[in-house]
Amino acid sequence: MQIEILGAAKSIDKHTNTLIIQTAEAQARVTVYSPTIIRICISKNYENADASFAVIQQPLTLIDYSEQVDHIELNTSALKLIINKSPLRFNFYTTDGKPLSEDDTRFGTNWQAERVINYRKLYPDEKFIGLGEKTGNLNRRGSHYVNWNTDASLHGVNDDPLYKTFPFFIGLHSGLTYGLFFDNTHKSYFDFGATTDEETSWFGADGGDMNYYFFGAQGIRQILEDYSWLTGRMEMPPLWSLGYQQCRWSYMSAKEVLDVASTFRKKQIPADVMYCDIDYMDGFKIFTWNKETFADPKAMIDELKAMDFKLVTIVDPGIKIEEGYQQYDEGIKNNYFATYPDGEPYTASVWPGRCHFPDFLNDKVKEWWGSAFTALTDPGVEGFWNDMNEPAAWGQNIPWLVKFGNRFMPEIRNVYGMEMAKATYNGVRKILGNKRPFVLTRAAYAGTQRYSAIWTGDNAATDEHMLLGCRLVNSLGLTGMSFTGVDIGGFMGNPTPELMVRWNSLGVYTPMFRNHSAEGMIMREPWQWGEENEAIIKKDIEQRYKLLPYIYSGFYQSSQIGLPLCRTLAIDYTADEKVFDIKYQNQFLFGDFMLVAPVISTELTTEVYLPVGEWYRLSTDEKFAGQQVINADAPLTDLPVFIKAGAIIPMQNVIQSTGEKGDGILFIHIWNGTEATEFVYYEDDGLTYNYQTENYYKRTIIFNPQKRAITLSAVKGNYVSKYMKLQVILHGLNIEIDQFANDIGRINIAY
Repeated sequence: MQIEILGAAKSIDKHTNTLIIQTAEAQARVTVYSPTIIRICISKNYENADASFAVIQQPLTLIDYSEQVDHIELNTSALKLIINKSPLRFNFYTTDGKPLSEDDTRFGTNWQAERVINYRKLYPDEKFIGLGEKTGNLNRRGSHYVNWNTDASLHGVNDDPLYKTFPFFIGLHSGLTYGLFFDNTHKSYFDFGATTDEETSWFGADGGDMNYYFFGAQGIRQILEDYSWLTGRMEMPPLWSLGYQQCRWSYMSAKEVLDVASTFRKKQIPADVMYCDIDYMDGFKIFTWNKETFADPKAMIDELKAMDFKLVTIVDPGIKIEEGYQQYDEGIKNNYFATYPDGEPYTASVWPGRCHFPDFLNDKVKEWWGSAFTALTDPGVEGFWNDMNEPAAWGQNIPWLVKFGNRFMPEIRNVYGMEMAKATYNGVRKILGNKRPFVLTRAAYAGTQRYSAIWTGDNAATDEHMLLGCRLVNSLGLTGMSFTGVDIGGFMGNPTPELMVRWNSLGVYTPMFRNHSAEGMIMREPWQWGEENEAIIKKDIEQRYKLLPYIYSGFYQSSQIGLPLCRTLAIDYTADEKVFDIKYQNQFLFGDFMLVAPVISTELTTEVYLPVGEWYRLSTDEKFAGQQVINADAPLTDLPVFIKAGAIIPMQNVIQSTGEKGDGILFIHIWNGTEATEFVYYEDDGLTYNYQTENYYKRTIIFNPQKRAITLSAVKGNYVSKYMKLQVILHGLNIEIDQFANDIGRINIAY
């Protein structure tokens, strides 16, 4: 197999907003999207449409560069790109000339047949974080990863690839930061010095273009803001989806679903969501109901609604081959399914048996799929769980010659799940009108945050998987995905009571709080673990509901600037080597002010690293200095959670569901510190899209310990808060202050 290495520039031209450089091997195009984002696309074939599944922004209309004898220099207010002409190499610097990332001078971009690879210089102290749903350590240095969406059931804690593709990473070295998004949907590879004796890092794909976006903002927060601007941000989720969710493969009848829901209410354990897995269907056929066990779905859902529960139902892409089945007949008639090159619909077996698969890259197919959800929405379903969309088929290996429109399987596998989620979202959004749907997907690609929440697939009931789940959620947060979750308790296997209790306590601080298990596993509901453990689980679920004002405000932050709710400590403490230590890499921030230290179920004490600053133990208010390791008690009743000094955390009293009005009291908890802090409190109706026309309630809460003052800014937005009374609780000072909350003007409180 021959190798072609990108050689010298033969011509250099500017067409409108694009710098075009031609070599003997390929054409390179350079565009600027913002002062901190530059796109490099190197292609052998520019006849294909330049489109992206992920990117929603357009480049700037101007490009500023100068040409020298041996190089081209392109400057923005934040970045300097030096393009060496012979051979053609792309090197990124800060405006004052500090190197951020540079092509390897020898190999740069190269091809072996269709495979395209880019080799880059590896700096001595360089770390790498990101890539989304990837196992291994927080620091990816020395690791190699493959992106190829896979039905990774029974996966181990080091297996790769898994279900999703997020080809975006952040590099850290010399006190600098940069990001790189490789927007290529083919099977792709990222190697952070693992196979090159740490000489170079490299990334590439089995086909397509060397098409990447370089991010040069300084600071991980700024890079995440830029990346989420480029690929889109999440909408506000329905508030009920942030409550406790109870799921199982499967609750086998409407009666069982209702019995479980009513038990939550009888035991006064807060919950918002029940699920129906595949057994609610007629023979596992999508958009059907089992006529015997779910004979009257509307009556069942009406009863759930009367108890303040929402229902989420699973949908898979496989359409059963069965004449007389509406989706099959319509799909065949309109040529809506993936095919072999000769036009024969592709067939593979999944849950219903022999199936065809919708071509979700076709807009007409998306519309057809979306309109079919009336079979679920008419009875009252409001949540839609997209599964098996890697796409999965028994045997896994869908032939590469299978076509989706004009594209073959190798190009679309990594994006199929996102396109299904998009079709689902657009369809139910249209059907439900002004009501927000909850959409969940297993497979995903960059940009999925615009349509759906995600979870990390079929994990196992072990402590190792519990800790892996923390790292996966935190890493997904580095790729624009804030609404993420894991199967609490582990999908496969049976957790010990201690593991179930511990994992549930972590679920409180996970964006999506869902208990789920596989067929044949022991029942997982909170009351299945004995009275003592039930009481602990109930207490922790109540804590989740107390924190909902803080959590919902955190999701507002995600929707505005792309900062995730669950955050690796590397975001805020990038220069602190301790946060990359494997002992502490599972720790994370939950929102702006809460540090969570996961602990395995068999240990009742743990080492916790507290970064710079001062910290309070949430459960005791005990104060600790930062930049030290402490030995923290970790009984099953008290997961180690620490609050940053100066923290402002809004809470409420316990409610049984998000549909409950509550007592109208909002508690503003403030932990004393030495520096001024602020928190943007956000509230809306939690159900509709009215917030998009300023029907929200937003105010900034400012704590200034030097002035002994708390300030609530004037309210922005037209929504009337459901809270009629404020109670300010000052930790570290033992002061409580009552305040009427219906004053929408500026409020100043001295203490």
